[in-house]
Amino acid sequence: MQRGAEHERRTAVDPPSLPAVPVFVFPPALDFFADDQASHKQVLTLYNPFPRVLRYKVLSTAPLRYTVVDAEGLVKPNSCIDIVTRHRDIRARHYGTTDRFRVEVWEEGGGRGVIGRKDIPSTLHPTKPETRVRGAQDPAQWQPPAHLFSMRQGAPRPLSPGLFSLYVLVGLMALLVLMLPLHGDPRSLLYENLHVSVSQKLVAAYVLGLLTMVFLQA
Repeated sequence: MQRGAEHERRTAVDPPSLPAVPVFVFPPALDFFADDQASHKQVLTLYNPFPRVLRYKVLSTAPLRYTVVDAEGLVKPNSCIDIVTRHRDIRARHYGTTDRFRVEVWEEGGGRGVIGRKDIPSTLHPTKPETRVRGAQDPAQWQPPAHLFSMRQGAPRPLSPGLFSLYVLVGLMALLVLMLPLHGDPRSLLYENLHVSVSQKLVAAYVLGLLTMVFLQA
């Protein structure tokens, strides 16, 4: 993997006193399809709902099979960044192989080392879902909601003005939740009632990720 991504060989663990920070990455898994060249490029969106700058690094268990653009960088508070991944080796020998990306984050200038990490499985499939034999899909594989999945298959469907407005409104609400301070943040000047929890920010990040996928596929 280029630009800082490396084979994951480290065995050190964080000190027991170091609190774990949830890492918000969407989607939760990457699926590449050999017969669909457009799928050879995937995007991981990393969200930072916290009031401090986070530094991140993307590692891989198979660095020679992937290229990661901006494998290291910074995420500003209450912001997100897109990390582009490309599959470089779609030979049949790798069909069904699941590799793993690891996204590690730490506080910029904090000097405490890694404070959170999340693993993203990455699988190469021979064909796109709609061309597979019915019933051959793994029932345990994650799927987006039905109304979103139907928009991803086949030719892109234009969004109606009413549905587009609704999605924009929901997206703005989710973005607003991500920008609100966390409960107990002493630096916030907002009323306590306007503070949100980490779980609420996680839901907002998930919804915003789904909407991003819809707009990209529309």
